[in-house]
Amino acid sequence: MARPRELKITLKPMQLIVCVALGLWLGAVAVALSAWLALHLWPEQTQPLAAAVAPALARPAPAPPADAQGEMFERYKDILHKQEMQQAADAAQGNPRNLNSPKCQFWLQQNRTAPTDKSQANVLEFCYR
Repeated sequence: MARPRELKITLKPMQLIVCVALGLWLGAVAVALSAWLALHLWPEQTQPLAAAVAPALARPAPAPPADAQGEMFERYKDILHKQEMQQAADAAQGNPRNLNSPKCQFWLQQNRTAPTDKSQANVLEFCYR
């Protein structure tokens, strides 16, 4: 029967230490060189980003002028009014009593096809008495 061959490994600690140190040093040089190249070869890509970010971080966002706030509040009130009218119209459609009222049905249809302040007011008048 053949005997398997034995592999003899001789450990030379000084050679191992030098190889590990050389690998770490080359890795650090590669990272430093990559960072240097990124900063010096692509400045046109990093400068606009830095210019855009730096002022935004330095000062807070300006408050809108008072007239803009008033305008925003008016839009908010208009949206609330429209939502209330829409909810009223939806509730009127679901009420079985309104199915028999021709005036209510007429103004509900008018409000659905061409909503105006008049049609919304008439829906409220004829569908909620």
